[in-house]
Amino acid sequence: MTDVHTASATHPAPGVLSRIFGTAQDGSAGEGHEQVVLCHDRSTGLKAIIAIHSTALGPALGGTRFFPYATEEEALQDALNLSRGMSYKNALAGLDLGGGKAVIVGDPNQDKNEAMLRAYGRFVESLRGRYITACDVGTYVQDMDVVARETQFVTGRSPEHGGAGDSSILTAFGVFQGMRASAQARWGQPTLRGKRVGVAGVGKVGHYLVGHLVADGATVVVTDVSEAAVNRVRAAHPEVEVVADTAALLQAKLDVYAPCALGGALDDHTVGALGEAGTSIVCGAANNQLAHGGVEKDLAGRGILYAPDYLVNSGGVIQVADEIEGFNFERAKNKATKIFDTTLEIFTRAAADGIPPAVAADRLAEKRMREVSALRSILLPGARRA
Repeated sequence: MTDVHTASATHPAPGVLSRIFGTAQDGSAGEGHEQVVLCHDRSTGLKAIIAIHSTALGPALGGTRFFPYATEEEALQDALNLSRGMSYKNALAGLDLGGGKAVIVGDPNQDKNEAMLRAYGRFVESLRGRYITACDVGTYVQDMDVVARETQFVTGRSPEHGGAGDSSILTAFGVFQGMRASAQARWGQPTLRGKRVGVAGVGKVGHYLVGHLVADGATVVVTDVSEAAVNRVRAAHPEVEVVADTAALLQAKLDVYAPCALGGALDDHTVGALGEAGTSIVCGAANNQLAHGGVEKDLAGRGILYAPDYLVNSGGVIQVADEIEGFNFERAKNKATKIFDTTLEIFTRAAADGIPPAVAADRLAEKRMREVSALRSILLPGARRA
């Protein structure tokens, strides 16, 4: 039996409406989500949440994260945070796509199977194109091929099935472009040559980023909880230095810190350690890096230039979005190259307005969403309202 529940004012899920619809304790409206779907397929054990934050620019595009959340509450919060980030990411990337995200509760190494993925695909299909899915933590190109057997609203498939393949390739390329722009803003040259760069997490995206940095002449220091991930980097780049954990990486006298694992990487302790170590730039691939509001101001106050994560890591979504038109790698790469220019624009706006880059990025993304949404409300001659 399959159950689908969409959170609503008439059938509220206890304790979550204020976060889904953005209602503060005083009753005022905040930045809420358009739709949150709770999915349960009893036959396969699938428990998933699909969060659609905004369709102001178009259908909501965002990946599916398969992760062993400790609680369903934790899974919901992750879906809400990630989907909101996708709205801003897609807006800054210049895509005509809104923001959404899905999470599947479970251990991908033990629980994931064909039946579960196909059940998930049917849930995606039931939304009739309001949400388009792709890969994320715990899901891969091969998984999207399976999901696509039940829905047309999926990207990030394998080239054999007409897809864009591994989106980590352009994600890493985009982060590198953002890092080059950060170097330009901080040191006057768009290169990491001679700089010491620490990469926390060398999995899907991080190991590609290391390759770009080594080729650019940077000294690279890495860490990862996965020994296999570290060994893969060592095999490809024996000159890379490896440290035991993130704590050791923060003490490694870095010029640039690149968080490339899970979100919340920039908390008070981490920012303090980076400040004490004299780190100049934070630019990485992880989503939702700021652990809480105010961290962006602390970074700026310590003289650390922060490249907003959802700006610099948008190369992956640019890649899978291109698949919707019929994938062309060079076209997608050219779009991802523009991350360099947008990052510089954000730094320029931030400096001119006396605000942190994260705030400047938010304002630019919100401006585009407002303007395009308003444009679509204009009734063209001869058109009829639905």
